Amino acid sequence: MKMSYREAMRQSLREALLADPRVFLMGEDVGKYGGSYAVSKGFLDEFGPERIRDTPLSELGFVGAGIGAALGGMRPIVEIMTINFSLLALDQIVNTAAAMRHMSGGQFGVPLVIRMATGAGRQLGAQHSHSLEGWYAHIPGIRVLAPATVADARGMLMPSLADPDPVIIFEHAQLYNMEEDVGDTMPAPVCDITGAAVRRHGHDVTLIAYGGCVPKALEAAEQLASGGIESEVIDLRVLRPLDAATIVGSVRRTRRAVVIDEAWCSGSLAAEIVARIMEDAFYDLDAPVARVCSAEVPVPYARHLELAALPQVDGIVTAARGLLGQA
Repeated sequence: MKMSYREAMRQSLREALLADPRVFLMGEDVGKYGGSYAVSKGFLDEFGPERIRDTPLSELGFVGAGIGAALGGMRPIVEIMTINFSLLALDQIVNTAAAMRHMSGGQFGVPLVIRMATGAGRQLGAQHSHSLEGWYAHIPGIRVLAPATVADARGMLMPSLADPDPVIIFEHAQLYNMEEDVGDTMPAPVCDITGAAVRRHGHDVTLIAYGGCVPKALEAAEQLASGGIESEVIDLRVLRPLDAATIVGSVRRTRRAVVIDEAWCSGSLAAEIVARIMEDAFYDLDAPVARVCSAEVPVPYARHLELAALPQVDGIVTAARGLLGQA
């Protein structure tokens, strides 16, 4: 059965709402409008305004309300329209939600799920094209997820709601229309939210990506294979806690790595991954680790400039070939 990423998210939300009366969805335009990306379309009529709550345009306010509801025994799902708007709620996420268990000596947890769209590629200009997942992956006390497949979009929500601590789910906006054959998905398959996944096996080079860059890495691997280079593709899936064991294990087999990250290179999650590889697999490497990241500029609006600024398949292929002396 074919299913889109959008529909997978929608089905997972609907099942969560049906399964547990404590679950409710809140955020800007999630009700009458059906969500900025139509994920919650029809939910207001089905579940009513008590469980599908349109909020004021105040991320700081409604994320704080979600934290309070979680502390009070509910299981809120808070939708932030896009990642750039989450900056308005950083105080609530970093100083309250992430720190509550530690600061209370384990007396309180915050079982809160925050969903938000991320990424560029849609000509929305510099203010709506951020990839700041690495900022959140820096923070202890939260779990950070980046589903890159329809199956993961379908299966990550239920285990996230069962987590006693905050979980942030980043949905790359370029993936919503992506379709995959998922077979029988009723109910949603159990999804691992603790580690990375090997999406393609290979022995010449490891391509490490997450979110919207995973399809690009897989396409690059196909192009490389046509030239005799077999790539292993790692989908990080979980950005915090980072699954260093899967990364390092793959690099030890292939002896080369390219890290693909839509964020800017400076201070990126890609930089952290390179550091982990250097710490744990330096003597296994046959070439320096390469990175393919976005250009160090605000993401342009013009289509040709936006494409030039973002990681693309050709850049990944060139970086991988360079590690094998085929540039």
